[in-house]
Amino acid sequence: MIRLVRSLCAMVICAVVAVSAMTSEISAQEGYKIRPGDVLRIEVLEDPSLNRTALVSPDGSISFPLAGGVPAAGRTLAQLQSDLASRISGNFAATPSVFVALEQVAPPRALGGNGTKAAALIEVFVMGEAANPGKLEVKRGTTLLQVFAQMGGFSPFAATKRVQLHRDGKITTLSYDAIEQGTSAAGATIVQDGDVIVVPQRKLFE
Repeated sequence: MIRLVRSLCAMVICAVVAVSAMTSEISAQEGYKIRPGDVLRIEVLEDPSLNRTALVSPDGSISFPLAGGVPAAGRTLAQLQSDLASRISGNFAATPSVFVALEQVAPPRALGGNGTKAAALIEVFVMGEAANPGKLEVKRGTTLLQVFAQMGGFSPFAATKRVQLHRDGKITTLSYDAIEQGTSAAGATIVQDGDVIVVPQRKLFE
């Protein structure tokens, strides 16, 4: 009997600890302010095809279908969640149920012993309709075409004729189709540290 009581007590304590841990994690996420480099998990209950992970770019924004570029850095997950629901609501009969969670915290930039970034790697951010969006660490001298290969190509919804290269506040639009056909030399562009490549979503008749 004593053993049974002890066993039940142990089970209760484990359950309380587990619930407490879950509550703490939820509370931490609720108060968390999004930062550039964070990876977010976004789900839309009414349309699972929109579910995806989104990388917060260096300028603090994310790219999401039907919403375009959305400011994220400095906001809480709940604030971003509400904004996204509002932005895409015109595509639904009623305001959709959007859920945003922190999937990965932005990692600290690797530094070498002299305070500079380790080795000869640079960071390039890929957003939107890429097969594998996120942060890529590539060697200096890597071309745009090589980055396209490393990100695994494009999703079926990608507008490959309107790929954007964001650099130093400027946006350059280029066509991957033209690069692939050899009619554009843009694929030979050398990427730089902090470059952001945005692949927009293809329009209905595009």
